[in-house]
Amino acid sequence: MQGQMWSYIFKRVLLMIPTLLGVLTLTFAVVQFVPGGPVEQLMLELKGKGDAAVSGAESSGGGSNYRGRQGVDVERLAEVKALYGFDKPPVERYFMMLKRFAQFDLGESYYQHQSVWKLVVSKLPVSISIGLWTFFLTYLVSIPLGIAKAVRDGSRFDAITSTMILVGYAIPGFVLGVLLLVIFGGGSFLQIFPLRGLTSDNWSELSMMGKVMDYLWHLVLPITASVLGSFAVITMLTKNSFLEEIRKQYVLTARAKGLTEKQVLWKHVFRNALLPLVTGFPAAFIGAFFTGSLLIETLFSLDGLGLLSYESVMRRDYPVVFGTLYLFTLIGLFTKLISDLCYVYIDPRIQFGAGGRS
Repeated sequence: MQGQMWSYIFKRVLLMIPTLLGVLTLTFAVVQFVPGGPVEQLMLELKGKGDAAVSGAESSGGGSNYRGRQGVDVERLAEVKALYGFDKPPVERYFMMLKRFAQFDLGESYYQHQSVWKLVVSKLPVSISIGLWTFFLTYLVSIPLGIAKAVRDGSRFDAITSTMILVGYAIPGFVLGVLLLVIFGGGSFLQIFPLRGLTSDNWSELSMMGKVMDYLWHLVLPITASVLGSFAVITMLTKNSFLEEIRKQYVLTARAKGLTEKQVLWKHVFRNALLPLVTGFPAAFIGAFFTGSLLIETLFSLDGLGLLSYESVMRRDYPVVFGTLYLFTLIGLFTKLISDLCYVYIDPRIQFGAGGRS
């Protein structure tokens, strides 16, 4: 078993390489045809122009035409292209990027003059705060609620809770966030919660308990807007998983042996029913660090990874775009591997054969 597992891990790691290369290659190829690259944007800034109309010159992004280079001194243009590395052919730039990534060098931002690593680390506290609280609250509420709904399937409690969570699921997080700000954030009604950021301006002057309370107080509205829509998926998945197990033959056999419903539920059903949920924990947990909501971050003025990714795409900050893409794709691939290994650990009946998990 252990030899098969290590063989499976080795094969999966090898398969990550072409997957990662495919993602980076496709994105790099698309970027070559995107108009308004960093060279053009800088030249427009130097000329004091704000519009980006299309004209008859080649773009630093690739084969598009762009007005940003018109009327620019050729030598100055060559200096700017060399500054950003666009004086080299696309193929050479592509392999230079792969070489850096192989050394885990994500490059340096064109506009913020910091390494991509530093930018990611600086944005992590916000994304971790939103992601982890959303993750824990979702599972802490949804799993017990899903179990209760499965046990009381068809009851009034089941119908009422289903209606409530489906209504919450139907409301987009951004719309709910606006509604919460209007009602509780000093909009047209009450001013109970702060409007922006994760801490107050006088946070450094507060006591330790004051800092904790201030931090939690700032999280109430964005976490509520983020987490409400997540309840429905996990709750219904938990309920359906438990109902499927409860209707199986081994449960009927356990009941026939005289076991109580509580013993049947916790000793037999619980482990098997939670299997699809527990195996998804690694992906959900790691994803909490890196999948912040752009709209929630923008609405509540939270400077996290979601906002960083959006701004880097809009400003054509290619080192940040490719660096974060490489990092997040790599983490996603390893997280999927960990999820599969958790599946085997939780259910020893599953074996890894020559073709992988079987």
